[in-house]
Amino acid sequence: MKQEVNPNETSRAWAFQMWMKSPVPMVTLVKTFDVTQLCKVCKRNGLKFNKLLCWCLGRAARDIDEFYLLPKDGRLYKFDRLAINVIVDNAKGGISTCDIPYNDDFQQFSRDYDAITLKCSTNCEEIADEEAMILGTSAVTGTELDCIVNQYNGIYNNPFLAWGRYRKSWFKVTLPISMQFHHAQMDGGHAARYLE
Repeated sequence: MKQEVNPNETSRAWAFQMWMKSPVPMVTLVKTFDVTQLCKVCKRNGLKFNKLLCWCLGRAARDIDEFYLLPKDGRLYKFDRLAINVIVDNAKGGISTCDIPYNDDFQQFSRDYDAITLKCSTNCEEIADEEAMILGTSAVTGTELDCIVNQYNGIYNNPFLAWGRYRKSWFKVTLPISMQFHHAQMDGGHAARYLE
């Protein structure tokens, strides 16, 4: 459920005043992760890497209060649940986006992920969950990337995580992930805790 809250009654009061009217309110952090274990789990269980990574991103966010806040149009909104936005190739050769409800139960998340991405891809339609706080994601796997930066103008204010193709070496698989967030929503310390 989405609910407007008074920023002055939250821990983000000062940041909201400082950053809500900033022409460039977004912050981007980039961290390289060791995803060797994730790749092994995927291979052993026949899972899609992107699906498991999206679940892990939701799992890491679920206990951080700031991930449930969204600064938008001069207001602050609070949500009681999360969803992961996924970009899929659609049947017309373009892309479509869909929101997958986050669930602690990976099996349920997996079923929702498969059903919603298939419907979105097949029907070439956007599937949005307006009642959930959305963690945006983008997997640009056509190349290895060091960093991705999205819009910096505060129009799309949700946290946004993006990555390219993972990198294999002899004993390790790594993946740089860019995390962008609105400074009124959280500070670098919150984002660093999330990335850890």
